[in-house]
Amino acid sequence: MSERAKDELEIFTGNSNPALAREVCEHLNVRLGEAEVGRFPDGEVMVEVRENVRGGDCFVLQSVCTPPNENLMELLLLTDALRRASAKRITAVIPYFGYSRQDRKVAPRVPISAKLVADLITTAGASRVLTVDLHAGQIQGFFNIPVDNLYAMPVLIQYLRRRLDDQRISVVSPDAGGVERARAFARRLNADLAIIDKRRRRASEVAEMRLVGEVKDTVAVLVDDMIDTAGTITEAARVVSAAGAREVIACATHPILSDPACERLTRSAIKEIITTNTIPLRAKAQAEMANLKVISVGGLLAEAIRRIHNEESVSSLFN
Repeated sequence: MSERAKDELEIFTGNSNPALAREVCEHLNVRLGEAEVGRFPDGEVMVEVRENVRGGDCFVLQSVCTPPNENLMELLLLTDALRRASAKRITAVIPYFGYSRQDRKVAPRVPISAKLVADLITTAGASRVLTVDLHAGQIQGFFNIPVDNLYAMPVLIQYLRRRLDDQRISVVSPDAGGVERARAFARRLNADLAIIDKRRRRASEVAEMRLVGEVKDTVAVLVDDMIDTAGTITEAARVVSAAGAREVIACATHPILSDPACERLTRSAIKEIITTNTIPLRAKAQAEMANLKVISVGGLLAEAIRRIHNEESVSSLFN
């Protein structure tokens, strides 16, 4: 058995986003931990950690993206396996935290799924959680362990500044819930702020949209945390185009892109969609969407992991 240092930094991953895990390892100059994550003949998830982790500082990188139930189960079983193998500390690195949209009761007899997932992760043995752009900040309070919620904004802002140069910009929040995020973007881009008042008939169907603010003769940057079926973002693009925006750009951290997102975005007024690799792009999106720009958060995650391992401040990343 090879010699290993006590408290050694070790990174493991399931099948949700191995490319991002490998990139993080390259930034940190560490190798990806050996673990088999497969399936039993009946479809159950099978996990085996194939190296000594006793006393190690382990990080499990796994997005809870499509298929969410399988990826969540892989995360839980990997965490449990490391705990039972006597890892000193286990950090669940969840670039995209699935089930985050169900963070409160919106009807009399519905679950608070985000809270249940938080309990499962803690029970499995996670010592802390590292994630990117939670859908709702209050989800951090669902955990009784430390949670670091990173912001993809710095890497997105860096690209937007190069892309837009000295053009007049307006940052638009597609709904009232995203105003704080849009305001932060607008402040850093020295841009105007506009808000779209959105009324829904049901969770995935927007009934009405009204623009609050001025976007005429500007490059309108629609800012959201995720794009799922793209109904909200494409309708928002139509509204700002009708209000006189010269160009429309969409900017979102998590590219879920469930059907019919690709078709809607391709037909929309959006000239460019800027996103990150917290979720691997579906083959359909890669093949059909030439206007999709993916920016990596691998360096951001790697630096946060390094700081956690060295017991340094994570929040100072965003000062």
